[in-house]
Amino acid sequence: MTSAPASVVAVGTDHLADAVEAQAVPVVRVDWRPPMPGTEGDLACVAADPLRKDANERALAAVLDVQAMLVDVAPAGELLGLAPGDFLHAGPPIAWADASGPLRGALMGAAALEGVVDDPEAAVVLFESGSGVSLDPCHHHRAVGPMAGVVSASMWMYVLEDPATGRRTFCSLNEGLGKVLRYGAYAPEVLERLRWMSAVLGPLLRDAVRATGPVDVTGILTQMLQMGDEAHNRNRAGTLMLLRDLAPAMVASGHEPAKVADALRFIGGNDHFFLNLAMPACKLMLDAARDIEGSTMVVAMSRNGTDFGIQLAGTGDQWFTGPAQVADGLYLGDYGPDDANPDIGDSAITETAGIGGFAMATAPAIVRFVGGSVPDALATTRRMHEITLGENPRWTIPVLDFQGTATGIDVTRVCRTGILPQINTGMAGKVAGVGQVGAGLVTPPAEVFPAALSELAHRTRARPR
Repeated sequence: MTSAPASVVAVGTDHLADAVEAQAVPVVRVDWRPPMPGTEGDLACVAADPLRKDANERALAAVLDVQAMLVDVAPAGELLGLAPGDFLHAGPPIAWADASGPLRGALMGAAALEGVVDDPEAAVVLFESGSGVSLDPCHHHRAVGPMAGVVSASMWMYVLEDPATGRRTFCSLNEGLGKVLRYGAYAPEVLERLRWMSAVLGPLLRDAVRATGPVDVTGILTQMLQMGDEAHNRNRAGTLMLLRDLAPAMVASGHEPAKVADALRFIGGNDHFFLNLAMPACKLMLDAARDIEGSTMVVAMSRNGTDFGIQLAGTGDQWFTGPAQVADGLYLGDYGPDDANPDIGDSAITETAGIGGFAMATAPAIVRFVGGSVPDALATTRRMHEITLGENPRWTIPVLDFQGTATGIDVTRVCRTGILPQINTGMAGKVAGVGQVGAGLVTPPAEVFPAALSELAHRTRARPR
C-alpha cells in the first residue's frame, strides 16, 4: 500500500517550493523574512518586556478613542504665540545650513510675507546669520504642516479638538497645488494668495465654523474612505463634504458676496483642501498615545527634505532620523528625477495613523497620480497589516470586505519583517522657488527603525526589575 506524500513546509525563498511542487508533493509556503540585520538582541529584549503588551493595548485604544472636531480657525500668532521672526517647519529639527531647497524657498517666502524682509531673496542673509529669526518643528507645537510645512505668525490655522480630553492640534490652510509656498515657491503671486487667505479666507472660515458649531472631521474621514479618498493625496470627497457643511454659514456670514464667492470657488477648485484637516486629525489621534512607557508604537513619521524622522509612544519626544528618500512616481511636464527633492512634509502623519499610503486600496484612482497599479495598491494595504498593532473599525476598506485600516505601526514588527511603511507623497523641486514637480511613492530610510528599537531596548534593560 502506497501512502500519500507528506507535505513540505517551505519558508522564505520560492526556489525550493517550486522544485518540490514540480515533483507533485504538496507544499505549504510560509512568507518569512529574517529580521533587519543587528536587531536580534534588541528584538528579544523588547519582546520580553513585561510592560509591552499592556502598553501597546493602551496606546492603540487611546488612538482609536479620539474624536477630532474642527472648533476654530485663527492666526498662528494668536494660537501658538509666534512673532514675525518665528517660523515653524515640517519634519525633525534642522538648521538653515542643512535645509533643502524647498524648505529654504518656503522660509524665504514666509519672511517676506511677515515683512521681516522686503524681498524673499534678502532673507538668505537673515537666515544664515540667525539674527532675529527662529526655526522649530511644527510637531513641537502640536501642529503639522504639509511639504515644507512652514508656518508664520500671520498664517491662519485650523484648531482641532478632542472633546473628551480637550487636547488640541493645529494646521495651516491649504494653498492648492503647483507653485505654492509649501512646495518652496515664493513668487509674487504665491505671496499674494497667502495674503488673500489671511485677509479673506481665514476670517470667513472662522465665522462659518463658529456659526455652524464643531465640524466632525473624524466622521468626514470615515465617509471619504468609502468614497474613493485615502486622505493624503486624494481628498476630493472630503473637500466637498467640508464645503457642504460650511457653505451655508459662509453665505449667511455677512461677508461681502463677492468675497464669499471667491472663497467657495477656491475651496471647490482645490481637491487637496481637506488634507490640512486630515493631518491634524491624525496627529490628535497619535498624540493620545505619547509617553506610554514600554509601547513600541510609532506616533510620528515626518520629513524636512533632508532628514526623515520617527517618534515612538515609549520614547517621548526623541527623534530617530535618517536621510530622506526621493519618491518614485510621476512627474509634471518636463520634470524628472533629477529635479526632485528628497521627501518632505509632516503629511506622513496620515500613514502613521493608518490612512494615506496604508489605505490605497480604497482609492484605486490614486495610482494615476502617484504611480503604481491597482493590484499594487491592494497588495500594499494588505501588507501594512503585517507591521501594525491592530485595525481601525471606523476607517474601513470596502474592496477588502470593509476591513479596518491597519493602525499602530509597531517598530518591532517593522524590524522583524523588514517591511517598511508605505507613503504616497507629492514631490517638490529641489531648487528653491520651483514648486511642485510630481507625486509618487516612498518609504522611510530603514535605519530609523533599528535605531528606535535600540533605544527601547536600552530603556527596557535600564528599568528596575
